[in-house]
Amino acid sequence: MNEPQYQDLIAIFNRLFLPTFNTELVRGDDEPIYLPADESHRHHRIIFAHGFFASALHEIAHWCVAGPERRLKADFGYWYKPDGRSAEEQTLFERVEVKPQALEWIFSEAAGHRFHFSADNLSSGLGPSELFRQRVQRQVRAYLEEGLPERPRMLVDALQRHYGTPVLTPARFRLGEQAA
Repeated sequence: MNEPQYQDLIAIFNRLFLPTFNTELVRGDDEPIYLPADESHRHHRIIFAHGFFASALHEIAHWCVAGPERRLKADFGYWYKPDGRSAEEQTLFERVEVKPQALEWIFSEAAGHRFHFSADNLSSGLGPSELFRQRVQRQVRAYLEEGLPERPRMLVDALQRHYGTPVLTPARFRLGEQAA
């Protein structure tokens, strides 16, 4: 199996989605962001952080969850409070992160890349809660049982072809093997 490289992911994503959804994956040097097409850029851009493969998968997952109207807004118009959230704010963050992190986990498995839950709140010392991990796992299983939506399915198929990973089954998504 090939070691996952962000350059391969960019090529795969752009081959699939630039012609069909006018969206390109771009390596960034700073914080990740989604930017819709504008006068300066004719394509929508998913910009991921520092060439990190996991960052790219995570940002792609958010793009896959966002509907057509949200894909016309910077960062999909989502609420986001940076590192330093209170416990209450962290609960809200985890609620909106279930589907994106479930897709990220599926993409990671399809690419043969280790998935890590993200609480994205290092300074508060609040890691991902056990309830959050369970909700993400349940969402993964629901996606596998009910079938992935079109864009995630297209990407999973392409990643599995490229990396030669086996068929995704619920047994591959166990909580005890994931790091915080």
